[in-house]
Amino acid sequence: QVQLVESGGGLVQPGGSLRLSCAASGFTFSTSAMRWYRQAPGAERKLIGIITSAGISANYADSVKGRFIISRDNAKNTMYLQMNSVKTEDTAVYYCYTNAGSSLGYWGQGTQVTVSS
Repeated sequence: QVQLVESGGGLVQPGGSLRLSCAASGFTFSTSAMRWYRQAPGAERKLIGIITSAGISANYADSVKGRFIISRDNAKNTMYLQMNSVKTEDTAVYYCYTNAGSSLGYWGQGTQVTVSS
């Protein structure tokens, strides 16, 4: 079955960096576009970026553009989110998502990122 496992979250100071990972299994990762979402306390879950199946291009929400970078390693079935110049408003639970080439959607369990001094 499709499984997505996020890791790498934690506490980081404003202006710092953090890298999240999303390990995927149970589907053909190399042919599936992937997404990162985040959900801040009391807010709805929001899309922050999408990467194509080959990893050639990625698109970002305005709130993270120029600070976050999405990448993937298809040989390792893993997607990454490099978070740079983080701000307190980046505090959220971060989720990876895919439809795995189907009409269904699959979520990971999420990883908490807290930006605080």
